[in-house]
Amino acid sequence: MATIEHNGKSYEVDEDGFLLNGSESWDDNWVSYVKGVEGIGDLTEEHKKVIDALQEYYKKNGIAPMVRILSKTTGFPLKRIYELFPSGPGKGACKMAGLPKPTGCV
Repeated sequence: MATIEHNGKSYEVDEDGFLLNGSESWDDNWVSYVKGVEGIGDLTEEHKKVIDALQEYYKKNGIAPMVRILSKTTGFPLKRIYELFPSGPGKGACKMAGLPKPTGCV
């Protein structure tokens, strides 16, 4: 188990940098950290919509949604989700949303 420090706060993460206790640890400071790591400039309402959709789906189902479900839920084509999260919905968006590392095809 690794620890990431950002702006004076510590986060326990797995070997790929995903939060271990996402629902408990996730906050705006975590979002700021991932934004920097992922090379995302300004966080837009579109970013927030994807994050909210991921968190809501995870709370209901215990897993991250498949890409087509995320696209349908947000109304964004897959191309747009990759523009918002260059490393993809699984790595970038799920990490920013505080979800565990997806096991399937997100």
